[in-house]
Amino acid sequence: MIFTVAIDGPAAAGKGTISRAVAERFGLAHLDTGLLYRAVGAKGGDPVEAARQLTAADLARDDLRTLEAGQAASRVAVIAEVRAALVEFQRRFARREGGAVLDGRDIGTVICPEAEVKLFVTASPEVRARRRWLEVGGDEARVLADVIARDKRDAERAAAPLRPAEDAVLLDTTELSIDAAVHKAIEAIEKRMEQGRA
Repeated sequence: MIFTVAIDGPAAAGKGTISRAVAERFGLAHLDTGLLYRAVGAKGGDPVEAARQLTAADLARDDLRTLEAGQAASRVAVIAEVRAALVEFQRRFARREGGAVLDGRDIGTVICPEAEVKLFVTASPEVRARRRWLEVGGDEARVLADVIARDKRDAERAAAPLRPAEDAVLLDTTELSIDAAVHKAIEAIEKRMEQGRA
C-alpha cells in the first residue's frame, strides 16, 4: 500500500506531535522534514554541499531541537539548491511501500501534491511562541519575536513558501489539547480513507 499523509504548518503549531501520533495509529513511517533542514543548518559550511551529503547520523544529532537550529533551518531553507537536494529524498520516503506521514512546510504543495491526505496545522503566533518557550526556555518575548520573524521568512520565501494546499484540511490547534488535535487529525484521515475505498 502506498498512502501519503502530508502535514504542513508553521513552527510549534503541533504538526510534529500530530504526525507522530498519526503514524503510530495507522502504522505508517514518519519523517519530520524540518529535521533535514535543521541538520543542514547545524552542519555549517556550504549548505548546498551539506544537503547533498546528509546522512542518518546528521539527523540523529541531539542539538537539532534548539532555537538556534530552528533559525539556521529557516535560513538554509530559502536556498533553492538546498531544497532541490532534499526534495528527492522526501519524495522517495513519501511514496514508500506501507505508507508514510511527512510533516513540514511544503509537503502538500511541493513535495507531495498527490498525497492522499493533506492537513495544514496552525495556531496563533502567541500560543505557538508559548509552546516553544515551554519547550526550549529563554526569554519569552524573544521567542515570540523569533516565531513572528520565522513565519514571515517562511511565508515570503521565493521557493516553496509556507501556505496550505488548496485541498488541505485546516486544523487550528490554538484552543485544542494535544489529544483533541490528534483526534481531529485521525478523523480527517479516516474520512479520506473511506472516500478512497468508496
